[in-house]
Amino acid sequence: MFTQLKNIDSAFKHIKWFSYLLILACAGVSCFAIYKSYQSSANFKNHIYILANGKALEAFAADRKSNIPVEARDHIKVFHEDFFTLDPDDKQIQANITKALYLADESAKTQYDNLRESGFYANLISGNISQQVAVDSIQLDMNQYPFYFKCFATEKLIRTSSTVIRSLVTQGYLRDVSRSDNNPHGFLIEKWETLENKDLSTKDQQP
Repeated sequence: MFTQLKNIDSAFKHIKWFSYLLILACAGVSCFAIYKSYQSSANFKNHIYILANGKALEAFAADRKSNIPVEARDHIKVFHEDFFTLDPDDKQIQANITKALYLADESAKTQYDNLRESGFYANLISGNISQQVAVDSIQLDMNQYPFYFKCFATEKLIRTSSTVIRSLVTQGYLRDVSRSDNNPHGFLIEKWETLENKDLSTKDQQP
């Protein structure tokens, strides 16, 4: 009789421990399933499909931290292209300068005002001069904030009679701001100044 009771008690303990293990296993499987579902959802959000020429191309979203140097250099490049690429047309000049000034602080506005007061833009228009700029390289220091940069570019002034090639070197700082349609990279150029803007060569146009 006692032996039978002991066997029943032992069986009950085994069933109890088995139930505990089963519950723990079920909980573990449930947690793992929830984790994988969230991971799968996050991975899905990072996949972007772009329709190009009737074909769906897959792109990948990335954290901004990994893209900061790329975005910063493009911000600097776009600013210099808008500020210095000019044609002898007042509306075109105003449109480009307006786009550029959204990307920088009052230091860029001060340089624009100085150029306007000196008659630079009026001379471009009256002389039918086009100015183009090509950014050659950008040095960017990500070890300090705001981020320091130095931009090296080449300017080309195209006249009817000649083409002048100039060297352009500027420097400034970048700080984070909110993104917008006028400032898609979310940076603002501060303390911007021109270090060098000198003629390198002049080529006469063929008659």
